[in-house]
Amino acid sequence: MIVLSSVLEKIKNPRDLDNLNDKQLNELCCEIREHMLKVVADNGGHLASNLGVVELTVAIHRAFNSPDDSIIFDVGHQCYTHKLLTGRYDRFCSLRTENGISGFMKPSESEHDPIITGHSSSSVSAGYGICKGNALNGRSDYVVVVIGDGALTGGMVYEAFNSVGRDKCNLIIVLNDNGMSISRNVGALSRQLNLIRNKISYHRFKHMIENMVLKIPYVGDRLRGGLLRSKNMLKNAIYNSNIFEGLGLKYLGPVNGHDISQLTNIFEIAKNSNRPVVIHTITKKGKGYTYAENNPDVFHGISPFDIETGDKISVSQQDFSYIFGQEMCKIAKTDRKVCAITAAMTSGTGLNDFSRMYSTRFFDVGIAEEHAVTFAAGLAKTGQKPVFAVYSSFLQRGYDQVLHDVAIANLPVTLCVDRAGIVGEDGETHQGLFDVAFLSTIPNVKIYAPSNYNELRAMLCERLSNPVGVAAIRYPRGSEPEYIKDFEYSGNAFDIIGGSDIAVVVYGTMFAEVAKAADILKESGKVISIIKLNLINEFSDELLNQVLKYKKVYFFEEGIINGGIAQQLGSKLLHNSFKGKYKLMGVNGFVQQASISSVRKRYGLDVFSIVDLISGEWQ
Repeated sequence: MIVLSSVLEKIKNPRDLDNLNDKQLNELCCEIREHMLKVVADNGGHLASNLGVVELTVAIHRAFNSPDDSIIFDVGHQCYTHKLLTGRYDRFCSLRTENGISGFMKPSESEHDPIITGHSSSSVSAGYGICKGNALNGRSDYVVVVIGDGALTGGMVYEAFNSVGRDKCNLIIVLNDNGMSISRNVGALSRQLNLIRNKISYHRFKHMIENMVLKIPYVGDRLRGGLLRSKNMLKNAIYNSNIFEGLGLKYLGPVNGHDISQLTNIFEIAKNSNRPVVIHTITKKGKGYTYAENNPDVFHGISPFDIETGDKISVSQQDFSYIFGQEMCKIAKTDRKVCAITAAMTSGTGLNDFSRMYSTRFFDVGIAEEHAVTFAAGLAKTGQKPVFAVYSSFLQRGYDQVLHDVAIANLPVTLCVDRAGIVGEDGETHQGLFDVAFLSTIPNVKIYAPSNYNELRAMLCERLSNPVGVAAIRYPRGSEPEYIKDFEYSGNAFDIIGGSDIAVVVYGTMFAEVAKAADILKESGKVISIIKLNLINEFSDELLNQVLKYKKVYFFEEGIINGGIAQQLGSKLLHNSFKGKYKLMGVNGFVQQASISSVRKRYGLDVFSIVDLISGEWQ
């Protein structure tokens, strides 16, 4: 068992850092890593990214005054140290558990979390907005944005840079670079100039000289301009400049992201710049834990694991993502038109093998879902068969592109929507509850919902054998339900199982809950019919005529009620003068972190809630 010393336990707010000496700061960073490691090993979470920003976060809180100064982490999964330093040490063991603290920034949890951050590349826009709002309120507080190099692949960042670069505001953007090189640094001269440029004395001297030049009568402005042009010519020759300076932001760095003294020094330089600044820090993902350093992708987001071995405690050999990836490889072997696209989620979407075996037909576009959808449209236009594998909550960003760039032209693009339905411990920002509602509003989009691995394989093969128009195949996080793992896909848009005047309509893996409930009800003499939707948003006359025959119809949907399939079917039945009773059960509002089973129970979607509801209304 890890025994902590007293430094971390005494940090109740960021100002408690002010009186720590260098030795105590190093001890604190070690304790943070140990505590973080223990909690994530128990609860799961984002480990490698958080281990990499410990010193960086400590230095930020030493240099700035949160919550007056706003600190924003993008994507937000790298905020664990921030939580430990802002009064949440005592609750940190509840990380990502029901009624516990979130794995992301959350304003309702702490005044030190200015905004919700769960999706990437939005931090600069939000930070700039806070800056301008502060100015309108007569305040001059700093806004610090910590953004990873991966988030720079998101186009929203550059939209924000385009605005920020034309302004003068107290926005400081900390680029946490743990893998991608941004600036080109050449030789010993470059390194020496960086050492000089990163000293606060240098910047004070530079400002003093500029002010002296400006005071020279008549020629001050022109002389200062000439000096600046000469300096920039020299700097561009040595550094080859960079995109940030081209956009009008001041660039500082690179600086060692694990050296608190260097970081504190450069933050002071940035605070005295009187303009937006980008500070380029170099960090090591997974720092301090060998397994995470060697395999940062594996330990990016990880389920509970054994600290001593680095092995996951419960290892599932297969899940829906894995089955999808394997089937894609199988199909691509004989169909050279099949292409796979991912938005920086090769491993998460099960495409590791495809990326190696068919590298010329694999495209990782970075954190750029909008681009991915329109890129897929371009591929489809040339006769290719593009498959965009994307998490449900991330596809939300591509809604306009699905509608405008794909559906209007009815291009054969396939969206494989991973993590559909209730996701669990990542909370509101990652639940896959909205894709059905927003995709079903778009004409020409067909939505398939496999309930097990067999159906996923069959639906993917069926779709790619003759892709016409836009289609989405949505499947959940995790493994197939044991109860229905042998159920075979009929190839029909819907199936009716059993015979009764009471029907339960369902799709996807909720079919397992309803099938179990049906067997329990049957034991007490209550027989129901199950209408299982496979192509879930196609309400044919045949389907409607079948449903209209029942006296009672229940619809259990693991998705948002407003705009969901249950609501749409209910509207169709109403317009067709349905005389029976219709009841739908689904999700209302945003869903906080909790286990999938707990969330299902909360919304009446688990097997026992289904049994209780139908039994209670049985006549």
